[in-house]
Amino acid sequence: MRQASEDRPLIEDYALIGDMQSAALVSRDGSVDWLCLPRFDSDACFAALLGDERNGQWRISPTAAEGPPSRRGTADRRYVGDTLILMTRWRTVGGTVAVTDFMPPRDDESPVLIRIVEGVAGAVELECVLRLRFGYGNIMPWMRRVDHYVSATAGPDSVWLRTPVRLAGRDMAHEASFTVRAGDRVPFVLTWRPSHLGAPPLLDADEALAATSAFWADWVARCTYKGRYRDAVVRSLITLKALTYAPTGGIVAAPTTSLPEDIGGVRNWDYRYCWLRDATITLEALLRTGYTSEASAWREWLGRAVAGSPDDVQIMYGVAGERRLAEWEASWLSGYEGSAPVRIGNAAVNQRQLDVYGEVIDALTLGRQAGLHFDRHTWSLVRALLGFLAKNWNLPDEGIWEVRGPRRHFVHSKVMAWVAFDRAVRVAELGQPGPKDQWRAVRDKIHAEVCEKGYDTKRGTFTQYYGSTELDAAVLLIPEVGFLPPDDPRVVSTVRTIQRELERDGLVLRYTQPQAPEGAAGTDVDGLPGAEGAFLACSFWLVNALHMIGEYDEATALFEHLLALRTDLGLLSEEYDPRYGRLVGNFPQAFSHMPLIQSALNLDDHAGHHCRRDRRQRRKAD
Repeated sequence: MRQASEDRPLIEDYALIGDMQSAALVSRDGSVDWLCLPRFDSDACFAALLGDERNGQWRISPTAAEGPPSRRGTADRRYVGDTLILMTRWRTVGGTVAVTDFMPPRDDESPVLIRIVEGVAGAVELECVLRLRFGYGNIMPWMRRVDHYVSATAGPDSVWLRTPVRLAGRDMAHEASFTVRAGDRVPFVLTWRPSHLGAPPLLDADEALAATSAFWADWVARCTYKGRYRDAVVRSLITLKALTYAPTGGIVAAPTTSLPEDIGGVRNWDYRYCWLRDATITLEALLRTGYTSEASAWREWLGRAVAGSPDDVQIMYGVAGERRLAEWEASWLSGYEGSAPVRIGNAAVNQRQLDVYGEVIDALTLGRQAGLHFDRHTWSLVRALLGFLAKNWNLPDEGIWEVRGPRRHFVHSKVMAWVAFDRAVRVAELGQPGPKDQWRAVRDKIHAEVCEKGYDTKRGTFTQYYGSTELDAAVLLIPEVGFLPPDDPRVVSTVRTIQRELERDGLVLRYTQPQAPEGAAGTDVDGLPGAEGAFLACSFWLVNALHMIGEYDEATALFEHLLALRTDLGLLSEEYDPRYGRLVGNFPQAFSHMPLIQSALNLDDHAGHHCRRDRRQRRKAD
């Protein structure tokens, strides 16, 4: 198992806190190593996660114990109940101290990160080191003391820290040592403001803590799922809520950029955007757990994002629907464990991915079925998308995984094109105007072509693209979307082949990799060097596929194996690398937590009427 360096936390050592507009990652050592303000996709003012302490961090931790920060006392941490309030507790030789970290939910107010240090027992000396760096760790701010604040300003940004602890400038940072005793409470309130507005209004830390706790208690109480995996589902729902940009309803894939899929490699991407591939599963997870208002907000975001010409539909957008997400490299950042380059923006925004048309139409029709807004303008949008897809479904594309190799006729893309026409036919048959006979003909043509060109009769499996021998875990969704029934021999054989050739230690790779172990065939399909870990969403798709083909015990065992990979705080990144026994990729990852929710609900047969799968094709346990 590969370990992080002594001063470098593992990805799973980080906790998430956020205010539904931005988010911070807090290490087990008490250091805020990542924070973008005022939005998820804004420049980071703490970027040590992707460089080192010189790129910005804010650490509060005991000083009594010897050794590096990771060994300073015995630390344990937890979220306070069903909230996004983090409590880290250190037991040292001199006593016990707790640090509570949170970001109060906000509307139009400035973003705030609050840290409350509380003496629990004895006396503990702590150290506070504040090193602000704007522009992803590249811009040194002008630091000054203004009244009771320490202020950092550079260009349009300013950050203000208010605390009774007096900090002094040292080594291009502001530092302080202070002692807390049992019963002491020492607040630190850090606020971002546009630099032209000056100091923020005073905020009482304890009042903000009480309001934040009440917010999460009220929100979690709305969850309708009470099944055997309730704790895991609720934590995943809280994570999805934390990744939601409240002003618009958009949900980012992750709050981070460039956490590597391959440690030390180049598979490093910016995930602080909203992907259309997530549309239906997001909507389903929210609807099936009682979060109709969040589902409606996401669906409305979706409609606004793709509005316009159908040939301009992108695979991803900014949190407010922005289209320009130009990719560039932050050359001054060394990358997490040397995984360079660090990319800001995502060039995949310019790719052609035909599957997104199916995702959008599937989500819109699922929302209609659930009673969400669906008027003539929405139906007009669906018809326009179908008009474009009818002329272009037979083109090659980059596929769901955003490969940076040549375009191909990816089987999953064709299946999702089938989904688009299939859902439209169903709605038209219920009375909506449209050329349903034409749509039905295109649907049937796609179906026939996929079964002819995308299925390897010798091996008994659907493949990654027409004429290939490579596998792709995305074809596990074939029964999920209703392309074939789960008892079709081709479905059962595909599931078993993927298990046999893409599974590693109970986890599923996205597709056949160039350097995949155990003799799997190589491929240059993604155009990138190196390999990667197992994609956790694919592993949950296997849970669902096993459940659908009637292997209930096997599905349950795999699901519980996946639950065991979560961090001590219940979080998952994009991938898990069985080579190193570590989480890898951006963190936490919405596209891991959404299928976790879906799999748990499927295993408990909860709220099946909000599934995108056809209920007539669902198998139930005896």
